[in-house]
Amino acid sequence: MKKALLASVISALLFSNAFAKEKKVEPAHLASPSQYELLLENDEVFVLKMTLKPGEQDNWHKHNAETVYFEKGGKATITTSDKDMTLEIPDGYVMWHDQWEHQVKNVGDTTITAIIVEKK
Repeated sequence: MKKALLASVISALLFSNAFAKEKKVEPAHLASPSQYELLLENDEVFVLKMTLKPGEQDNWHKHNAETVYFEKGGKATITTSDKDMTLEIPDGYVMWHDQWEHQVKNVGDTTITAIIVEKK
């Protein structure tokens, strides 16, 4: 039930972001190199590791179509161009979505880590 609700909330965030104006925004690993480590790059994908410590926030960035595996979840606020949403992300949660722009802040008391496979 919680995972279905989380998926619905993330879908709503993505849908609202789909109509955001086109602007020059950097990929996550360029916009926030302290939080996103580039593990692999080839002709097809970027593979990133995101680490957000408690209280830490990344910079505004974009992702192309991506699959995200949250090794360690936590409480995070995701900001898009028109919404802020605070979510409890469970350990092991996996999500996929199309291109979007956002910013993430860890508002919990544990470090959030995720592996991101992003289409180029």
